[in-house]
Amino acid sequence: MKLVILDRDGVINFDSDQFIKSPQEWLPIPGSLDAIARLYQAGFHVVVASNQSGVGRGLFDMSMLNAIHAKMHKLVIQAGGRIDAVFFCPHAADSRCNCRKPKPGLFQEIATRMHRDLRGVPAVGDSLRDLQAAQTVGARPILVKTGKGVRTLEGGQMPDGIPVYADLAEAVQAILAEPT
Repeated sequence: MKLVILDRDGVINFDSDQFIKSPQEWLPIPGSLDAIARLYQAGFHVVVASNQSGVGRGLFDMSMLNAIHAKMHKLVIQAGGRIDAVFFCPHAADSRCNCRKPKPGLFQEIATRMHRDLRGVPAVGDSLRDLQAAQTVGARPILVKTGKGVRTLEGGQMPDGIPVYADLAEAVQAILAEPT
């Protein structure tokens, strides 16, 4: 099974320092929905792994998060794609959970639920914690410059050898060009 793991905020949709708290605030980055559609049409299973500490902070509840994800799913379907599953950590940043990236819990849950070893699986993110979580489970981290990507590059803590692309569309183009 071909699999790709995507972060949500800053990769698929525009991010906000005030959090994405409603479907109205969830706005796709140009080209991201078509990129997901291209993955789906090429036979990839697409899953999302996202920290959603706004739930734990009380900024929005689970029904609002579900409404945000419903909008995302609907727009991806309209673009001709599909997201197979969304895995998220609802805990606040100061929580000691294992699911908040950079810890590997979300990725381990993906491996369990998808019955798939994640070694070599492309994992696209915009932050150092996305890259670290992917590396911990042997996935192949990819950085995009959207969202926090440029800040991540400028932070000087980037692990060596991680490919960097302008956005999800460019990252997907590279993933699809790889030999299978």
